[in-house]
Amino acid sequence: MSSRRMTTIAGSLVAASLSTVMVLSVTASADDQGPGSSKGGKAVDEAPADVELTTLLPEEISVDNSSQETAMTATVKNEGTKDSGNIRLWVVGFDGLTVKNVQGCSPIAEGDLPEGSNSGYTCPIDNLAAGDSKSYDVDATYDVSQTGAKTGKICLPVQNSDGSKTFWQQGPVPFGTTNPSPDAPATPLLLGTDNTPVAPGSDELPKTGLGRDVLPLGAAGTALITAGAAGLWWSQRRRET
Repeated sequence: MSSRRMTTIAGSLVAASLSTVMVLSVTASADDQGPGSSKGGKAVDEAPADVELTTLLPEEISVDNSSQETAMTATVKNEGTKDSGNIRLWVVGFDGLTVKNVQGCSPIAEGDLPEGSNSGYTCPIDNLAAGDSKSYDVDATYDVSQTGAKTGKICLPVQNSDGSKTFWQQGPVPFGTTNPSPDAPATPLLLGTDNTPVAPGSDELPKTGLGRDVLPLGAAGTALITAGAAGLWWSQRRRET
């Protein structure tokens, strides 16, 4: 084999290898939101025997400072040994975080949103087999101009099909930053972190973890209470109606 032909083949192999690396790198970065976390989550009503439902949110998201747009993945898992049957996942935004769309889900009517929330989507799930999970792409906006004044929060309750029981609820858990960067193209936000005030000279220290505010549920007539690691939604909702 001539040296010219060997050089051509070697060059082709190098080019193919570089193309593969570039494709893999782009794919990884597009989906990389950090590991999923159930931070701020807690079981509420007892789930059916051997069904264990939880949710996951990315530990970090990034907000475009000019458009204030962000995206994340919300995941519901059945870590039990039996199928879940019909359930539904709600994705609800609070304060500076507004949920704009959840792929494959329907908007929650304004009158059915809990008081204090600004947006939400409901995602019916016919069945979640034991050991399986289902993920949803969430488009949202985060009002970075309110950093230090308002914290963007999100809440993921998992209920039975008619909403009379809440098997699991993650949140309302805040996304925030301890390092505001208004002049940067994007601001990274961490799950479970309150915002550090942007105002210069502020003597308020950054706070982390969940807030302890009380958010009454409007149309449902019960209370959404952030207590300890999570608010307890609707544990008595339908029982009183």
